[in-house]
Amino acid sequence: MFEPSETPRVFALAPGVDFPEAFVKGLRTRFDGKPPQDIAHAQVIVNTARMARRIQTLFDNGPATLLPRIQLLGDFANTESADLPKASSPIHQRFELIQLVTRLLEQQPDLAARASVYDLADSLASLFDEMAGEGVAVDTIETLDVADQSGHWARAQSFFAIARHFLEDLESAPGAEARQRRAIEAIIARWETAPPTHPIILAGSTGSRGTMQLLMRAVAQLPKGAIVLPGFDFDMPAATWGHLSTALESEDHPQFRYHALLASLDLPIKDVQTWDPCPAPSPARNRLVSLALRPAPVTDQWLSEGPTLGDLLPATKDVTLVEATTQREEALTIAARMRKAAEDGQTCALITPDRMLTRQVTAALDRWGIVPDDSAGQPLQLSPPGRFLRHVVTLFHQKLTSEMLLTLLKHPLAHSGAERGKHLRYTRELELWLRRKGVTYPEAETLSAWAQTQKDDMSEWIAWLTGCFCDQLRGASDMADLLEAHLLLSEKIADGPQGDEETGSCALWQEAAGRVAVRVLADIKDHAPVVGEISSTDYADLIGALLSRGEVRDRDAGHPHILIWGTLEARVQGADLVILGGLNEGSWPEAPSPDPWLNRKMRHDAGLLLPERRIGLAAHDFQQAVGAPEVWITRAIRSDEAETVPSRWVNRLINLLGGLPQQNGPEALAEMRGRAQFWLDRVRALETVPLVPAAKRPSPTPPAAARPRKLSVTEIKRLIRDPYAIYAKHVLRLRPLDPLMRTPDALLRGIVVHEVLETLIKESRDQDIPVTRARILEISDTVLAQNVPWATARALWLARLARVSDHIVHGEERRRKRATPLAFEAETRARIEELDFTLTATADRIDRTEKGDLILYDYKTGAPPSKDEQTYFDKQLLLEAAMAEQNGFKDIDPAQVADAIYIGLGTTPKDQPAPLAETPTEKVWEEFSTLIGHYLEDGKGFTSRRAMQSERDEGLYDQLARFGEWDATDEPAPEELT
Repeated sequence: MFEPSETPRVFALAPGVDFPEAFVKGLRTRFDGKPPQDIAHAQVIVNTARMARRIQTLFDNGPATLLPRIQLLGDFANTESADLPKASSPIHQRFELIQLVTRLLEQQPDLAARASVYDLADSLASLFDEMAGEGVAVDTIETLDVADQSGHWARAQSFFAIARHFLEDLESAPGAEARQRRAIEAIIARWETAPPTHPIILAGSTGSRGTMQLLMRAVAQLPKGAIVLPGFDFDMPAATWGHLSTALESEDHPQFRYHALLASLDLPIKDVQTWDPCPAPSPARNRLVSLALRPAPVTDQWLSEGPTLGDLLPATKDVTLVEATTQREEALTIAARMRKAAEDGQTCALITPDRMLTRQVTAALDRWGIVPDDSAGQPLQLSPPGRFLRHVVTLFHQKLTSEMLLTLLKHPLAHSGAERGKHLRYTRELELWLRRKGVTYPEAETLSAWAQTQKDDMSEWIAWLTGCFCDQLRGASDMADLLEAHLLLSEKIADGPQGDEETGSCALWQEAAGRVAVRVLADIKDHAPVVGEISSTDYADLIGALLSRGEVRDRDAGHPHILIWGTLEARVQGADLVILGGLNEGSWPEAPSPDPWLNRKMRHDAGLLLPERRIGLAAHDFQQAVGAPEVWITRAIRSDEAETVPSRWVNRLINLLGGLPQQNGPEALAEMRGRAQFWLDRVRALETVPLVPAAKRPSPTPPAAARPRKLSVTEIKRLIRDPYAIYAKHVLRLRPLDPLMRTPDALLRGIVVHEVLETLIKESRDQDIPVTRARILEISDTVLAQNVPWATARALWLARLARVSDHIVHGEERRRKRATPLAFEAETRARIEELDFTLTATADRIDRTEKGDLILYDYKTGAPPSKDEQTYFDKQLLLEAAMAEQNGFKDIDPAQVADAIYIGLGTTPKDQPAPLAETPTEKVWEEFSTLIGHYLEDGKGFTSRRAMQSERDEGLYDQLARFGEWDATDEPAPEELT
């Protein structure tokens, strides 16, 4: 197959060439005219299963022939691993490291947050794997000079001494990376004494990891060995390759790893041969991109080599540059082009590391019923079983809230067995009750009591609910016990009260996501004893992190020609149209992940890979993909937060084109953008909403029979200021849905203050004792404990009550000298017979003077209304006074009202009397009757926001009135309703 050679055999293919197809073609060519069994002796080593499948498919689709032996690197290494210890599970390694990291954080809590224990253990395990793969001993780390580094790095270095015994244990139970390197080293040692006599070809690897580069060097030097490199830049001059020798300066270049490999083989660039003569889809474009990506020290070559590129219009005629305004627009534009490809029968692949972009594109394609074949699948933690398991585990470390309860009850996997319809109906009834009653922390007793008030027999369902959800809080326990309890509880909730032990957990473990969850949890369960005791909070964080490592993918669900690839998958596959998406800094290339253990200089000194290695690999992926037959380059000008920065490679390409006017560079760039503009215009047209006439300011007039015939005095202010709210509430009978989670709002604060003052004054009156500040605070503490479950709110409200306590004490002394408390929360109603209308009222407090007159009080936790506000808008106390004189209150006969006073307990406490002298009760009632008559008899429209105190005030029914499409300057639009 190969001619004898004294130099290593290194072959390569240019960027843009379909690597598997060209590789198979070149392999067939080399065996043409040879006995058919010869190709079966050849051994092909690849590093991904996708590459192996693609090569085999290409052989299957071609002329009949025997197949070469196609092996993955892992399978190849296993041929020499029989004598090596069995590889330790990655989860087992990380669980062991959790113990070390936990002790480290206990000793040095400022090193990292407690919730990051697993992340730190994971990063440390990855570091150890990398050290094994690159052949770096722990002694190397311990001897690094950190004298000029910050104290953090010195502490990290010292931790390696603590972890030494763990690394020594790796000798007897090595990780997969360490075991693979030892197997490769054993194979290479055997080859040195007995080289194989059959052809061995290592294809498709870039040599980015130490173990792979070690094998590549060995294969290239075998008598019948060869390596085939993908995306090799044949257009970069040999002199320029010399500028890639320093990792600190050049590791982010796409060809850096190749330079390092060739340097280790002592092979000149000119000796790299082309594996197959098939040309790249666009050699002119490859030359342009090669020049654009030159190493930073030699970008002056743009000036010298740029004019040699010739006319750039042919090089860029199949390149489209999409610069969308937003990320949404970028995703929609990509989806529109992919839809067109599906319609035309093209194979279209979106390549991007940005998973948010892929999710947006997938959602956009759903508009046309297209499901892309996404190679990355869905993270297990975001799948239905993953979300369900994460919701269940919160019961172990958080007190049950209504929100937690309903989130789980409504989950598609909860009660997924028999009678799910009844379960959903009961859940709806429970939700309405929880909202109505404002239950923040439901308990078994209150839930059982509610169930007994329902018409249906809910005994079985409520027993299942309380047994699963209530009193599940757990302290520290063994990891294995917590996991067992977690899984049992999850299955119990999924089964429902009538679960079948034989079928098991209904839908929880079914479908692709359920099967992946079973595998991941089984692996965790096998190694859980290693963790030992763990708190429920740490367990929840750990389970969430472990579930995020799982991947759910349905290979049969996606469209066969609409593909979404990660950059790794794109290296081994080809498509008619390639879309490179999300080409912004921080997205592609991704920002290097922070390393909590070694900084950049320490990594370099230790011989480990620099953070820029990922950028170099991403650059190589870009250079390979941009050479495809037809290419789209897309980016968003703005993200959700700010303006974005174009990817460095796109920036270089734009700048190079813009600086070559003699080669039509600016024209080529304009045409690239012009082709994109056609699709951007189509997407914007698709997103454009036809102009809809703005709604007019509503002022409905319902028929007389539908108009409200009963209101409370507190609603009269709303009738004056926002009549439409009265119409929506009493005519349309609409009520805002109560919040699920009761919050410490103004309404609750008012209820608490009213109860404190009522308890205080009743006690003072009945026991004939004075009101004191100490007693106010004692009662406040008790009432707050009963009604306010939030510790922070209790503390704040108690402090507020303490601030106004002196005002209460001194005010009560004055009030007692004037009158004696007579009634609290006293109710009354008054009729306007000619209008068939009833007004109701509840007075917070009524005192009686020695002359028999009444004094009305109303407590306000905010600022009380001023004299003018009471005269024209807030007529609550004035109307109560009129009702007291005309009708009296329950158990209180009509009497003269001497005064009506608001007791303001806000930031600036003050008492605000009602203007009874200026507005006598007779006049108040007459004006009120006239007001009600206008609405009930004269057909006055219920105008929205008629006289709001401020334009910033929000009404409960503003959305229904479509406020915002009109404002207070618009005239009302009367509407007669029938």
